[in-house]
Amino acid sequence: MIYSLLPLLFALPQPLVLEVPVECDLTTLCSIQKYVDHDPSPARADYTCGNLSLDGDTGTDFRVANLAVMAEGVAVLAAADGTIKAVRDSMPDISVREIDADAIKGREAGNGVVVDHGEGWETQYSHLRRGSIGVAPGDVVRAGDKLGEIGLSGNTEFPHVEFTVRYNGEVLDPFVGRQADFACGTQTTPLWSEEALTAMPYRPAVFLSGGFSDGTVQINQARQGEYETFRVTPDSPALVFWVDISGVLAEDEETMTITDPDGTVFTQNSRVHERNNISWWAYTGRRKPAGGWQEGTYTASYILKRDGETLIEEQKTIRLRPRQP
Repeated sequence: MIYSLLPLLFALPQPLVLEVPVECDLTTLCSIQKYVDHDPSPARADYTCGNLSLDGDTGTDFRVANLAVMAEGVAVLAAADGTIKAVRDSMPDISVREIDADAIKGREAGNGVVVDHGEGWETQYSHLRRGSIGVAPGDVVRAGDKLGEIGLSGNTEFPHVEFTVRYNGEVLDPFVGRQADFACGTQTTPLWSEEALTAMPYRPAVFLSGGFSDGTVQINQARQGEYETFRVTPDSPALVFWVDISGVLAEDEETMTITDPDGTVFTQNSRVHERNNISWWAYTGRRKPAGGWQEGTYTASYILKRDGETLIEEQKTIRLRPRQP
């Protein structure tokens, strides 16, 4: 009886083993912002029962903090051996906030690559940077080969690659595997290699970037890196601290603080969030005091707590030097 089952066992397709599809540290410079949605209702739930998803999401979003990082070039890699099935590399890198959605109708995935891994398996890499794709249909690739770079093409507001896995045309969550009856929070059989899983720890909230400005902060300019070189001067009309965060939930407690060179708090903003925000943007600040800015180092901090536990605690400093004679 045992021997009669062997042909059937060997006939089963081998499970696909995936490696990390980006050449980037996913605990510092890059992060996973969204996972596949496992809630059949209009609500959302990632594979851990967390809220890092949107209703109906079918891919995993690997993102960089801002467009400045994207411009440096972050490689998108083949997650497994295969043959290039399809490529698109003609769409501009521009936030969907800045264009008419009808302009990308039918091309919401932006620039991308589809890899056929055989036996019904394929992976898709969407929203790549225009001009970065270096493969063509029919090319054979190995796991780790560069396909292109993270971009901002198609239906997206932030630079990332959306990674999608399909088996016989059905979308699978690579953090779950082939489990038709899976419910979030239950046992998984991920498709990732052990090394890949170690490199991608689940982070319920992520500090993407933060910095200073001398006035109202615009999210698009911040994500383009326009405030990276800001320097406060004696004549700066204001000092503003801003942050770009992912994974904020209702009831999370947020505190933003700026202290002057003497360590005195001169502005602080606290709130309890009323709803979930996968992408969250906040700032606090103060206009120039009547006596002008004090020379020295100003320190800003951002703290996010959930159920009393600190998820994020980040600090930024900026120095005001005296006016040169």
